[in-house]
Amino acid sequence: MTIKNAIACLLTLTNIALMNAAHAQQKRLVVDADHIIAPIQPTMWGVFFEDINFGADGGLYAELVKNRSFEFTKPLMGWKTGGARLAEGSVLVVKGDNPKNPHYIRVTAADGGLWLTNEGFRGMGIKQDVRYSFSVMYRQTQPGIKLHVTLIDPQGKALGGAGLSPEGMGWQKDTVSFIAGRTEPRASLKLDIEGAGQIDLDMISLFPGDTWKNRPGGLRSDMVQWLADMKPGFIRFPGGCIVEGFNLDNRYQWKKTVGPVEDRQVEINRWNIEFAHRPTPDYFQTHGLGFFEYFQLAEDIGAEPLPILNCGMACQFNSAELAPIDDIAPYIQDALDLVEFANGDTTTTWGKLRASMGHPASFHLHMMGVGNENWGPQYIERLKMFTRALKTRYPDVRLVNSSGTDPEGNRYDFLNDTLRAMHADLIDEHYYRKPEWFFANARRYDNYPRSPSHVFAGEYAAQSDHTVSVDNQNCWLTALSEAAFMTGLERNAAVVSMASYAPLFANADAWQWTPDLIWVNSLQSYGTPDYYVQQLFSLNKGKAVVPLTLDGQSVAGQDSLYATACLDERDLIIKVVNASRAQATRVITVDTRKRLGPGTLTVLQSDDLNAVNSFDQPARVAPREMPFIPKGRTLTLAMRPYSLNVVRVPLQ
Repeated sequence: MTIKNAIACLLTLTNIALMNAAHAQQKRLVVDADHIIAPIQPTMWGVFFEDINFGADGGLYAELVKNRSFEFTKPLMGWKTGGARLAEGSVLVVKGDNPKNPHYIRVTAADGGLWLTNEGFRGMGIKQDVRYSFSVMYRQTQPGIKLHVTLIDPQGKALGGAGLSPEGMGWQKDTVSFIAGRTEPRASLKLDIEGAGQIDLDMISLFPGDTWKNRPGGLRSDMVQWLADMKPGFIRFPGGCIVEGFNLDNRYQWKKTVGPVEDRQVEINRWNIEFAHRPTPDYFQTHGLGFFEYFQLAEDIGAEPLPILNCGMACQFNSAELAPIDDIAPYIQDALDLVEFANGDTTTTWGKLRASMGHPASFHLHMMGVGNENWGPQYIERLKMFTRALKTRYPDVRLVNSSGTDPEGNRYDFLNDTLRAMHADLIDEHYYRKPEWFFANARRYDNYPRSPSHVFAGEYAAQSDHTVSVDNQNCWLTALSEAAFMTGLERNAAVVSMASYAPLFANADAWQWTPDLIWVNSLQSYGTPDYYVQQLFSLNKGKAVVPLTLDGQSVAGQDSLYATACLDERDLIIKVVNASRAQATRVITVDTRKRLGPGTLTVLQSDDLNAVNSFDQPARVAPREMPFIPKGRTLTLAMRPYSLNVVRVPLQ
């Protein structure tokens, strides 16, 4: 964040602390642990995934070859050709008759001496002693060619490799594997053409063997582990704005992302051209990470799947293209078919496809989003049609509806009022605001109607500079302000059923948007201070909210404190944010018939509001856990400046 903004926010927090310091000296916080206010939904804290910042290809999807099927706008983007015998026409891009994957290359060699290299996604991260699996689809038109695949470092030195001898004449797939001898963050793949002949090549692929659950063609294990370590209640996918596309032809269509990977249609990612300040002409979607893999990921990490589908509207900031009402039926059918794909019996059309992909059992889909950040009467008109069709066929599936792009203003007011009148299941609110907004809105939901519609805080992140600024940082101030806001979300669990930070992942060498929860490069990853806030709330979610008050009022800014309390099966969990630059010691009285046992205190803290984590210092701001001993039914909590404090004590 800028120094000016940091000083302004620091002065604001300091002034609040000084004005309340004398008043706070003898004040006690009171927890009524025997009085449940509202249940907390298992989905309360989740994660939001969008293929932005190279989050899928070049990120979570562990494929190392960029443009493996030659379907980018420039078919040889990412590839180089060379060799002593490279001649005009030695390597040609050919358009075939498969509309889903039309292009391949034809290599003609007179006596070897040709090679191709692939640069990967800003370099291939190769790990010593890990086995790598190379695969290729090929068709020999003139036999006589052998292939040799090698991983090389920037100096051209080999890291490992193996040979492959094509056989037969029709299209077929072959695989070979080898172990890397060294670690290298900027490796390339080299494919040497040996012998004389002609061969067609497609789907040239390389995966590490240490994918999540060791699945061939799977996901990057360290990135999934960050999610699993949060124990999220849900995972929303595939976005985000890519659901809409910059026009309807570019919208995300889930049916193009299932089935064999070689038949999944490659498309340009809308973030390829979105920001002039971060051009990414090589950003495409192979859909190797498709809807089957999203559902599988949700199942793996114990999260509810929450797919979001296009409602017949492209991004209203881009083309604002609409599908006419008379043409909306295919969009609705896609939504109905998705429920069948996720939950349907294996005798159904889409349930059978799911089973053929290796998952005959249901994925237990209970929620679906209709539209993303769409607004206006045209959205409501289309939403009503989706709702009627989905609720008629699948009445138990809860629907997430958009409240637009902002948490206030005429656009929001129209949608919020209209959706509540429609008895919408979940209303998706988004907040990309400065830290001051998050501190000031800790009471946002205190006076919201408790029913019939609930809130999904679907996208939020404090912006240290301003929205869409390249200078935004995941600093401790942004995380602290989010923690303060989240105490208000939890305290109002009767209204708020779900919440997720956004975006989730960012490739440090290929990002378009910041801030982001988890940063990665070709070999490393780290959680930001914001990640640890999300993790602490998720791991200490509880099952029911109980009152925590100061002078009979909820704690949301008094004395620079923000607090909430909840119960799980056996523990009382108290979360308190101290947003002051001074240490604050508070006595917490727990009204309960039970006895408090020894527990733990987890602290996330930094004296520096500008502190950030990094690849070199991944735990600069990270939680520390220590024993915590109550005295009778009294807790004395000494809170360091600028800290999130989580107390867990058993009720015995």
